[in-house]
Amino acid sequence: MEKLDLKELIAMGVGGMVGGGIFSVLGLSVGLAGHAAPVAFLIGGIIALLTGYSYSKLGLKFRSDGGSFTYMEKSVKNRNIAAIGGWLLFVGYIGTLSLYSYTFGVYASAMAGNSGYSIEIQHFLESFVILLFLGINLYGIKAAGSTELLIVITKVIILFLFAGVGIFFVKENYIFPVFDKNASNLFMGAALIFVAYEGFELIPNAVNEMKNPDRNLPKSITISILITIFIYLLVSFVAVGNLTPDKIAEYKEYALAEAAKPFLGKTGFVLISLGAILSTASAINATLFGTARLGMVMAQEKDLPKIFSFKERTKNIPWVSLTVISVLTLVFVNIADLTLISSFASSTFLLIFVFINFSAFKLRKEIGINIIYPIAGLILSFASWLILIIYLWKNNNDGFIWLGGFYAAVIIAELLFSERRILFIFRKKK
Repeated sequence: MEKLDLKELIAMGVGGMVGGGIFSVLGLSVGLAGHAAPVAFLIGGIIALLTGYSYSKLGLKFRSDGGSFTYMEKSVKNRNIAAIGGWLLFVGYIGTLSLYSYTFGVYASAMAGNSGYSIEIQHFLESFVILLFLGINLYGIKAAGSTELLIVITKVIILFLFAGVGIFFVKENYIFPVFDKNASNLFMGAALIFVAYEGFELIPNAVNEMKNPDRNLPKSITISILITIFIYLLVSFVAVGNLTPDKIAEYKEYALAEAAKPFLGKTGFVLISLGAILSTASAINATLFGTARLGMVMAQEKDLPKIFSFKERTKNIPWVSLTVISVLTLVFVNIADLTLISSFASSTFLLIFVFINFSAFKLRKEIGINIIYPIAGLILSFASWLILIIYLWKNNNDGFIWLGGFYAAVIIAELLFSERRILFIFRKKK
């Protein structure tokens, strides 16, 4: 079997991160951080870099396709805590699927033109794209690696074209003063859009399929995060420099496409929209494929109900896992708004990164990591999560209650499931 080389691994990381988040959460970031939106993206990037280093060390030590879930299991003796971490990871990917399908629906309906039925069209499109890729995954068609690589290259070219041309049209009074809002808003903006950096953690999952992992795993994670930070800084700077805060607030959900209009006209709007549609479609397919198999692995290890491990007889397709994930995504994306979806996805992955940095700290002697990096990653991840929770509590009480409800449901569901498993084993012994 042909192994993945460095450039393919970098493409995997960049493709995973620039998967749709930047197209939809830019407006949220600018709304909170103001002119300092690029700084908010930089803060998120620093947290990602620190956590990425923990991932690379853990990935080389354990070399497991289970990735984050395996690392949490290895570092925590209490099976319930590790399993809750696994369940959080599982629902976190449902959050990102919801964000991708929401973004697809917003940009596709915006391209069709704003009408009185735009909300209904948006809901139809975001549901359609999930059902489409559910059907494709159930049928067994896998996107070719070359196609995925082509989509990654295409969306990166579109974003660089936007930034490269737009930077010459930036208006000075739109970007100065840089810190036009207070520091708390800046950190809230960074926490709320952290989901834009979710994706690089998929690289260690392919550790057994890559060439020279000792060299390529850490390099691919670091380089892919640095490339993504550079893209986000450029794109957010150009967007802030070409749209007033009022316009960004008005077009919050597709602010990036609107930001292309002042210098690229309608063509720029269409180009960015196409990039978003391509990007999110690709991300939905890859995330649905990967999350379904995560559910199958967790079920095989008795950390999810056994039904999640059911596969189609003639093909290695976890059809139950695929169906459940798709149904949950359909429900979430059709009842939640962008702030709630982004808050849920960002909050969940910040918690996962707290887990991962804690795992690296706990296993520091085994994996050979300097204690400074996992501690810094853990503190920054946890502080960002806390800031996000405080923001929701003060400014979005419904979102705060929803988020608390989600996490309570996950914890209760896992504990009830593990209790059933414990009782079953006990009865079997008797």
